[in-house]
Amino acid sequence: MFYVQRDAQGQLSRVEAAAWAEATETLPADHHEIQAWFANAAVENSLKQLKQSDLEMIRVLDDLIQVLTQKGVIRVTDLPPAAQAKLMDRNQARVALGGLSQLIDDEETGLI
Repeated sequence: MFYVQRDAQGQLSRVEAAAWAEATETLPADHHEIQAWFANAAVENSLKQLKQSDLEMIRVLDDLIQVLTQKGVIRVTDLPPAAQAKLMDRNQARVALGGLSQLIDDEETGLI
């Protein structure tokens, strides 16, 4: 059994396994609205994980491009102008943070 609260349109706005003061009704675990609620929550969780992974991959790709350019495998000018501009912006931001080298660890072995 789940305790639920609905919004003004009658849609579930909160679902909890334990009772709370604002709960307006209860629904069984096999109710279609409960099933949809948790399916939607699983999708949202997956999207959050993917977004975090995207942020981490941006750093990996940034580092990869830097290594390839430093080794002369590619030149920044080989990339499209929009990519060049984004890389230059990121490079400037990283250089500006260079004074914080104790706070930011490229190996991610620990912060501060």
